[in-house]
Amino acid sequence: MKLSTDRILTTHVGSLPRPQALVDLLVKKDHNEPYDHAEFDRQVTKAVSDIVAHQVAVGIDVVSDGEASKIGYATYIKERLTGFGGEPFTPKPNRDVADYADFRQRMVQVIGPMVFHRLCCTGDVRLSDREAVKVDLANFKAAIDRSHPVDAFMPAASPGVVSAFQPNRHYPNHAAYIRAVADAMREEYEAIANAGIVVQLDSPDLAMARHTGFQDLSEAEFLKQAEQQVEALNHALANVPASSARLHLCWGNYEGPHDFDIPLQKILPIILKAKPQAISFEAANPRHAHEWTVWRDARLPDDKVLIPGVIDTCTNYIEHPELVAQRICQYADVVGRERVIAGTDCGFATFVGHAGRVDPEIAYRKLGALVEGAKLASAKLWH
Repeated sequence: MKLSTDRILTTHVGSLPRPQALVDLLVKKDHNEPYDHAEFDRQVTKAVSDIVAHQVAVGIDVVSDGEASKIGYATYIKERLTGFGGEPFTPKPNRDVADYADFRQRMVQVIGPMVFHRLCCTGDVRLSDREAVKVDLANFKAAIDRSHPVDAFMPAASPGVVSAFQPNRHYPNHAAYIRAVADAMREEYEAIANAGIVVQLDSPDLAMARHTGFQDLSEAEFLKQAEQQVEALNHALANVPASSARLHLCWGNYEGPHDFDIPLQKILPIILKAKPQAISFEAANPRHAHEWTVWRDARLPDDKVLIPGVIDTCTNYIEHPELVAQRICQYADVVGRERVIAGTDCGFATFVGHAGRVDPEIAYRKLGALVEGAKLASAKLWH
C-alpha cells in the first residue's frame, strides 16, 4: 500500500456505475439465463478499462476496477464457490425500516427491486473457479498499465459478509461455516495481493449485519460472532502482509433511518484486531459523521492507516471541497497526515440492478469534489 509524505491521497470503496449493456448481461448470468459469453467478456474488459481511466481523469489516486465483473460485492461468490444453492430467499426487512411499510415501498420505487439472487449455504463450501479472479486481475492490470494510477486495490468479500448474505443451512455452527468460507476465499485474497494490488476485505458484517442479516442476535451474541469473523478473516490472510490489505466497514449503503446502527465504539475494539493495515469506514453521512471522536479517543496501533469516508454515497448533493478538507483534517489530527487517505462512505453501485440514489455522472462529480477537498487539506497540512 502506497502512502504519501507530501499530500493526502484519494480513493473510494470500490464499486462504480457499470454500463447498461454490462448490467443486462450480469443479471442474465446471475439468473442462470442464456447470455453471450464472448460479449460478456468484451463488455467487462471495456468497462474496467473505461472505469479506471475515468477515475484517473478525475484525479483519484488509488483506483479500483469498479467491481465491473460482479453482480454484487457479497453475492458474487456463489459463482466461484461450491455449497450455495436452493431457491433464492428473501431476508427480513432491515431493522431500521421494518416499521415503515410505506417508506420501504418508496425505496423500491426509487432504487428498484433487488434483482440479484441470494442463496443459502446448503453444502460444503470449497473453491471451484480459480480462473475468475485471474481474469479480473488481467483486466485490471491491463487498465492500470494504460492509465497509470498512483496505486490500486480490488475488493473481495470477507468470510463474515458471505455469511451475512448467504445464511448457513449446512454447517453445525457459525464458526464452522465462516472457517470454511475463509479457507475457500484465501486463494482469492492471496492472488490479489500477489499481483501487487491491495486487497480490500469488504466487512459490513461487523456493523451493518447487526440490523440486517444478524438482527435476531442479542448485542452480546453479535459481538461474540464478530470476534469469530475477524479471527476467520485473519486466518484467511495468513499469507497476505498487513500492508497489502485494507478493510471496509459500513452500516449499509442506503438512505434510511439507521437508528438501529450499532455504535462504532462498541465494535471498534474488535475491528482493530483485524490484520489489514488500513481501515475504510463511513464518516460523512448524518448517522456516523460524529464518530470521528471515537477514533480520536481510541488507542490506535501506530501502524494503522485510516480511510475515512468524506463523501456520502447516498445523496446527490456534491459536497463542498472545503467541507471535505475539514473532514480530512479532523482525521489527520488524530493519526497524523501521513496515515490518512481520503475515501467515500461506501460504493456507488454496490449491487447490479439496485440503482441507488446517486446519478452516475454525479457520482464522478462527487469524486471530483473529493479530489479538490484533498488538495485543500494538503495545502493546510503541509504548507
